[in-house]
Amino acid sequence: MSSALTDLFPYPIVQAPMAGGVSVPQLAAAVSDAGGLGFLAAGYKTADGMYQEIKQLRGLTGRPFGINLFMPQPEYADPAAVEVYAHQLAGEAAWYETELGDPDSGRDDGYDAKLAVLLDNPVPVVSFHFGAPTPDVLESLRRVGTFTLVTATTPEEALAVQRAGADAVIAQGVEAGGHQGTHRDVPDSDGAGIGLLSLVAQIRETVGIPVVAAGGIMRGSQIAAVLAAGASAAQLGTAFLATPESGAAAVHKEALTNPLFVRTELTRAFSGRPARGLVNRFLREHGRYAPAAYPEVHHLTSPLRKSAAKAKDAQGMALWAGQGHRMARDLPAGQLVEVLAGELAAARTALSVFPEFPEFPEGGDVR
Repeated sequence: MSSALTDLFPYPIVQAPMAGGVSVPQLAAAVSDAGGLGFLAAGYKTADGMYQEIKQLRGLTGRPFGINLFMPQPEYADPAAVEVYAHQLAGEAAWYETELGDPDSGRDDGYDAKLAVLLDNPVPVVSFHFGAPTPDVLESLRRVGTFTLVTATTPEEALAVQRAGADAVIAQGVEAGGHQGTHRDVPDSDGAGIGLLSLVAQIRETVGIPVVAAGGIMRGSQIAAVLAAGASAAQLGTAFLATPESGAAAVHKEALTNPLFVRTELTRAFSGRPARGLVNRFLREHGRYAPAAYPEVHHLTSPLRKSAAKAKDAQGMALWAGQGHRMARDLPAGQLVEVLAGELAAARTALSVFPEFPEFPEGGDVR
């Protein structure tokens, strides 16, 4: 792995940037102080809101950290399909006594303004989701000393990341909670994602830049597995979502291990883009009808999700979670980093003393 990144944090543990108020400065500071790499999520924030969180984080830790940006999205949504979905959600709006949001509230998430802030006030690491930036953007960040990462969900996307000039690629397996960071939203590919171990191996054979593995990782032994598969570090989201420093709603944290929520599913119900969350009433009732329309559907359902959270109604919230959610541990974030590092060390030790396979007798008889 490039020393430019490994020099930033002692343990190969990256806290995933979780938008929507989860990745708050307190969480990122705790992870970075413990030896991992903490991340803030700039998605859905204004440029000034992002800047204020950076200032707050710098007041909490002197350790390196990262910021994640969402790439602007092309206009390909069918307005008629969005309108039909809005009609379907009318009952939800009445139930939560709120109005649906304006689907045309913006597509670029303040991308240019946020980049300007990060060029004027450089941070150690910047990552990108939903596509690869242009080479000039990545080069401008490199000139101010920022290390760049870009999410990829296929070897082809990873190759595009390398060609754009990113310093490293985040290999996001289909197990990951939250939004899949696909570069193009192709409805025909829904549910066809690649499992993390296979994805890491394929990307390592496709590109020459370092790989950070993300998707369903909850234990140090799993970190050891992705490192053995060729990754240089592991990115964990759901594992940190349950920590007390996380900004997730209490009802969301409790749902991770609540027997009522037995599985996760990729859905467009809340945002119009495939994202993995706990299967609840909203997902079951609306998931099959949600159009491929991001961020239109995200804006449309935003008031519903906020009202459900205010009412502590887990059945109406976007309960983003990876496939390993039942393994979540209610530990302080710094302690979780230490536990994961200990589990990783134990797994490595176990592998180093594992006996070699005996030679098979001639003819292949292994009885």
